[in-house]
This record gives sequence, C-alpha cells and structure tokens, in this order.
Amino acid sequence: MNTPPTLWEYRLQPEDSGHKYLSILLHKFHFSVKLLQRLKQGERVWVNGNFSYLTARGKEGDMLSLQLFSEEEASIPGENLPLDILYEDDYLLAVNKPVGQVVHPNRRYPTNTLGNAVIGHWERKGENRLYRPIHRIDRNTSGVVVIAKNQFAHQQLAWQLERGHIHKRYHGFVQGVVQENQGSIDDSIGFAPNSFIKRQIHPHGMSARTLFRVLHRYTSATFLEFILETGRTHQIRVHCEGFGHPLIGDDLYGGTRIFFHRHALHSSMYAFLHPATGLPIVIRAPFPKDLRELIIKLRGFDI
Repeated sequence: MNTPPTLWEYRLQPEDSGHKYLSILLHKFHFSVKLLQRLKQGERVWVNGNFSYLTARGKEGDMLSLQLFSEEEASIPGENLPLDILYEDDYLLAVNKPVGQVVHPNRRYPTNTLGNAVIGHWERKGENRLYRPIHRIDRNTSGVVVIAKNQFAHQQLAWQLERGHIHKRYHGFVQGVVQENQGSIDDSIGFAPNSFIKRQIHPHGMSARTLFRVLHRYTSATFLEFILETGRTHQIRVHCEGFGHPLIGDDLYGGTRIFFHRHALHSSMYAFLHPATGLPIVIRAPFPKDLRELIIKLRGFDI
C-alpha cells in the first residue's frame, strides 16, 4: 500500500463490531457529512492496510486509516509578520494575537492581519493550507486565537464549539467597583440602531451568557475574569456596559480612554479536546505589557 505520510487512525473496539465505518465516523467521532463525502472520493480509506469502502462493516481490532490531509491553495496572501506561537502540531495552531491586529483580512484591513501572518508562517515551512480560525477576537482584544490546520480539525472544533464543549476565559478591567463577588449576565444581544458594528442588549436578540468573577477591586475599577458560555460578537463589551461597568478604554460601549488606549480585555485561555487524540488541551496567553502597566496605574490611584 502506498500510504500518505500522515494518516488519521483508529483501532475498532468491541462495540464497533458489525457497524459500518461510515456510521462509526459519523456517530462516534462526529465527522461531518461533507467530510465523509470527501473521503469517498479516491482511495482515502484503508482497513488493515488495504483499501476499503466506508460502507463496509468492521470488526474489533480493525485498524481504520484515513487520508484527511491534502494540499490546499491559500485564499489570502501570506506576509512575513511577527507571530507569537503558543502551540502547533499537524492539526492546530494557537497564537497570541497582539493588540491592533485584525484576525481576518477585510476591506478596511486587507493586509497586516493575523491571517496574513499565519499563511506566511506556513508558506515558509512549505505548507499550503487554508486559513481557518476557530473563533475571532476584536482588533483591540489581545490573546489566544486557535486556527485549524485542516478541514477535519476545523469541523471537529466547530462541533465542540456549537455544543459548549470549548471553554474560553478572558480577563478584563471595568470601570467602577463591582459589588458581587461573582455572577452571570444573561441578556440577549442584537444590533444597535443604524449600525453594522455596534451591538446592544435587546430582548429579541440572540441569547448570550457571560459568567464573571471578581479578582481584585481598586478604588474606581475592578479586575474581572469572564467565562463565555456563548460567543456573540462584542459579548463581554456589551454585557459590561449593560450592567453598568463598561470596560476601561472601551469608548464604543461607554468606557473612558483617559488613561488607557484600548478596551482592557485579554483572551487568556482556550480549552478543548484535541481533534485527533481526544485528550484535553489548554492554551494560555501571557498577560500583555499594556495591561500590566494598567495594573500599576490602578494601584497608584489606591495609594
């Protein structure tokens, strides 16, 4: 067998006996129908070293091997830009995005984006891939962004994301002193009138839930940890404004920029199950320099 260099492999367990490989992949590993259809094209499936059809039935001990990886033409240009890599393997790339960088190119920011940096990084390694970020963070939010390196990894993490199996943790500084030690905000979010950018709390918007916990109280500000149970655009920013404590520096949502130049929010942790191994993986991004300097300023006001 002329096997490709990289295969996804699974040895069938007793409960798999008698089931079609197609059914095992669909129900046990949550393969998308689109990905399964792609596997049917060409010789991409082997069992015990021999080509097989997905409709064949397996038995305990069978080694199912799939060719999931193929050359792809990048849809955006690569650039030689700084890239702070937190983690990388054959399936995933996790980076620490700096403040001021857009995650994906658009009309306003066609170059110098995280996408351009990632594609450039892969091109220098001789890898041709599409850019598939699992999630996005705002231009002025720093921290973890996870990118899938192939269709399988993207589909697997999208499945986890849709079902709330991915845990996202943020840290931010809000104006005023939050009295509750912890709590949740469950206000729905929709577009603000006459704006394609700004959101607002809206009874007929999309459901959104943010958990928060106080880490430290200053004289006129509070350091909070946020856990997102949904992932709406600007969710933390809107919820902070809604409960009367806008993020420091977030002038779009009621915050002041008197002593900080951007909204004080950092994507600090992203935890999920690895798409290939199923093992837990936790990605953490260190606190950026400007937020460390903000802490010094806030401590100065307490003196």
